[in-house]
Amino acid sequence: MKNFILLKLLIIAIVMSSCSKPKEEKQLSVQVFETSRSGNKLTEIKQFKEDKPTSKIVVDTSKTYQTISGFGGSFTEASAYLLNQLSAENRQKIIDAYFAETGAHYSLTRTHMNSCDFSLGQYSYAPVEGDKTLENFSIEEDKEDLIPMIKDAMKASTDGFKIISSPWTAPPWMKDNKDWVGGKLLPEYYDTWALFFSKYADAYKAEGIDIWGFTVENEPLGNDSNWESMHYTPKEMTDFVVNHLGPQLEKDGKSDLVILGYDQNREHLDEWVDEMYRDETSRKYFDGTAIHWYASTYKIFEDQLEYAKNKAPDKYLIETEGCIDAQIPVWKDDDWYWQKEATDWGWEWASEDNKHLHPKYRPVYRYARDIIGCLNNGVDGWIDWNMVLNRQGGPNWFENWCVAPVIVDENQDEVYFTPLYYTMAHFSKYVRPGAKRIAFDSTDEKLQVTAAQNPDGSIAVIVFNPTEEEKVFELEHQNISKTISISPQALQTIIL
Repeated sequence: MKNFILLKLLIIAIVMSSCSKPKEEKQLSVQVFETSRSGNKLTEIKQFKEDKPTSKIVVDTSKTYQTISGFGGSFTEASAYLLNQLSAENRQKIIDAYFAETGAHYSLTRTHMNSCDFSLGQYSYAPVEGDKTLENFSIEEDKEDLIPMIKDAMKASTDGFKIISSPWTAPPWMKDNKDWVGGKLLPEYYDTWALFFSKYADAYKAEGIDIWGFTVENEPLGNDSNWESMHYTPKEMTDFVVNHLGPQLEKDGKSDLVILGYDQNREHLDEWVDEMYRDETSRKYFDGTAIHWYASTYKIFEDQLEYAKNKAPDKYLIETEGCIDAQIPVWKDDDWYWQKEATDWGWEWASEDNKHLHPKYRPVYRYARDIIGCLNNGVDGWIDWNMVLNRQGGPNWFENWCVAPVIVDENQDEVYFTPLYYTMAHFSKYVRPGAKRIAFDSTDEKLQVTAAQNPDGSIAVIVFNPTEEEKVFELEHQNISKTISISPQALQTIIL
């Protein structure tokens, strides 16, 4: 009897002991990487502020949107030339930083056909006047710089990357004004110019480089006659694609090459997509639309993006160019890129009624805000402009200085990775091609958020905190949550 009583007391004690232990709540398993004004550079954060969350972000994989094409930058003659001036060690350091899996892991890129403003001078692959069959077509100009840079990037990349090629202008002899700048393609050279695209794809393929697609023309509305350009109206471009470029690529067995129309700022998107997708034939040849960001330093033009996506939900919508323009880079001063000091061309030349679109701005904010805004409004790819520039913001034959994520001093063989490099990597490294943007709900309007699920099932949630206060939020997925803090003026990528 005594033993029975002792056994009963022992059981009661065990039960009471187990009841007194607090039940452990299951938490989301996350990795958090942060870039901040305070000095983090894609730094993994493992300790978070233990304050009570003031907001909540809930991600929902059951609702998906566009499929992501990728993120990356542009191969320009300026960037390739600068890499040739550096030591082999620094050249490889930059290539790996952009393309290796350990780096930004770029997956979507762009380059120029013929010269552009970020070339050392003006040139064309078809220099011989009147050569309508392009017997003298040659990409020899690219073999010293552009092609070696692309090939080195291919070697560094584990997954490969897509290349979009864009002409700034046809050779002057094909144009009505016989000039590199402005003017229009003469009708008698429409077939020749269409053949030019096909010859270019063949020439690059012979070098071991596959081109994924084309934009028909960089900035068809012109650039105020500053550097290489050629003008189209929406109808002229659509007619050229429907009657010449599309059929030429079909004839040459290249119908798999992507054709993107427009390729300029977002405020005119509606009139361009209306014409590009005017009928079944034009929809057949246009695979999507390319856009730039230069119409404003802060406005996303959500209404135009939404209009374009709704007009052709099955087509690509890719940001093919954006940069901190008309600004000489600031050398080795990370904080400048977080300050409201940068200016652009619109600061001076915009009309009075548009000057409000071009205030001074913070470069990191402009990148983070625009990429997040683009993703949340149907854009599936985002390409930066030059990957590498020097301390002057060139070389550039027109002296149109700009900023790149990586700045070099080619004379001293020095390399500076600006905060813009890390900003780009927050997207390119963790949101991979084939990812689906997913739904989310955020209760803090000051936090800018987007989210995507990768093909491997991982979820990337990107949070930008532009405020000057630390924020603590609860991140929830499938009823499991984790409390996370984000530094003031910081960008985070959270991997679930």
